[in-house]
Amino acid sequence: MQSINLHLKVLIAILVSLGLGITAYQIFVLDIPVTQDETDDIWSLDARLEFQAVAGTPIKAQMFIPPLDQKYISLNESFISNNYGVSINQAQGNRRVTWSARRASGNQSLYYRLVLTQRYSAEPAEDPAPAPRQPIELEGAEQVAADALIRPIRQTSADIETFVSEAIRRVNDITDDNVKLLLGEDTSPLGKARVLDILLSNARIPLEMVHTVRLENTPNQTPELWLRSHNGERWLYFHPETGQQGIPENRLIWWSGNAPLFSLEGGRQGRVTITLNNSEMNALRLAEMTTDNTSSALLEYSLYGLPLHAQQVYRVMIMIPIGVLVILILRNIIGIQTLGTFTPVLISLAFRETDIGWGIVLFTLITALGLSLRSYLEHLKLQMLPRLSVVLTFVVVVIAGITLLGHKLGMEKALSVSLFPMVILTMTIERLSITWEERGGGHSFKVALGTLFAATLAHLLMSVPELAYFVFTFPAVLLVLVGFMLAMGRYRGYRLTELVRFKALTTKG
Repeated sequence: MQSINLHLKVLIAILVSLGLGITAYQIFVLDIPVTQDETDDIWSLDARLEFQAVAGTPIKAQMFIPPLDQKYISLNESFISNNYGVSINQAQGNRRVTWSARRASGNQSLYYRLVLTQRYSAEPAEDPAPAPRQPIELEGAEQVAADALIRPIRQTSADIETFVSEAIRRVNDITDDNVKLLLGEDTSPLGKARVLDILLSNARIPLEMVHTVRLENTPNQTPELWLRSHNGERWLYFHPETGQQGIPENRLIWWSGNAPLFSLEGGRQGRVTITLNNSEMNALRLAEMTTDNTSSALLEYSLYGLPLHAQQVYRVMIMIPIGVLVILILRNIIGIQTLGTFTPVLISLAFRETDIGWGIVLFTLITALGLSLRSYLEHLKLQMLPRLSVVLTFVVVVIAGITLLGHKLGMEKALSVSLFPMVILTMTIERLSITWEERGGGHSFKVALGTLFAATLAHLLMSVPELAYFVFTFPAVLLVLVGFMLAMGRYRGYRLTELVRFKALTTKG
């Protein structure tokens, strides 16, 4: 028995020391911030090019990539591919990556990742002014339509800025016959930009198309088209449909020109998926990293180095041990009774989508209806498996009914009831009904109330942004939690509720 106790103490000491040591190394050696205060944004951009390779044909895939000389600077840039050659070159004033392979077959996926942050001091250098341009030649009715549009634009504009704004306003008036003629069937932003290019060329005003992405946590983002024109001193940016002047701060220019984002030889059905994700880092440390280019420590040796979709999963998953710790303390130290350990944690995860108030209401409603059905089925003397199957089907029907009713009544929060784990609800109903039969309705109600209380408390703790950041950034702290859980495994003392319960006996004695 002594050897077991010694073994357990040594194991706990090793885990706690290892967890604290790794966390201390990240904080004091790698200088990773403990909190998110005074931080700067780091943006991770992932672009995935997927296509079907034509068997026996050499493959050459080209894609424009963002320039590195604008107001955002690169911390890390990587190209991920299997058995492909990679080269970067300049094309039409843009950076372009070329993947090449002698042969390939089946579905292909090529990845590009850029991690960047905003420049601290110097403003980005302005692109040089374009060379004088010649008018785009038109014939017949199209030239007449262009001239008919340019004349009133000249009359109502005073400079290049107002000329471009007025031209955008008129081109977006698709009820104008001249505009209809020049647009043809293409009323997309790209089609309108093409007509604007014709009009401005006839006025000898430079115009370029620029393609941007929003610096937002958005999956499957599509590049947004903007236009820019040079007024002799600087570039002026315009939205091709709204005429808004001045490109927003959260736009990153990806490439310029009317060429598509990617081109493909030796493949078909190509498409690009763009995902952006934001994280934060201490401003002072980030400034040092931009100088000495030592950013790989955080990016390669932490969860921040995972693909973006995996990071989103782990941000939720890594907080589950925190919820389990809450349940452990409530059960082993305080003495609150719950339906097992994992059921309250899973319910607390569902609260992330429903909010606590709605979550409790929906959970209580579904569980009460399920218990009523379970009580009825008990009179039919069914075996356990058919009974559970009926209860599960009933839970699905109730969820669908609540969702439909909530949608009709405009209660959109009710739509998230579908995120409750149906199997967990079914097993909760079954276990509560068994508890009711064995120990009475009062005890069953107390267990249900304890489960909801534990789930609510776990949800509140798991949702603390500072704690979520700390655990995700310093996952070794979970080793310390494991050490605490091992220590709790040998606890044989009284629970707090038992002290209250036996207080009368102590007083009498």
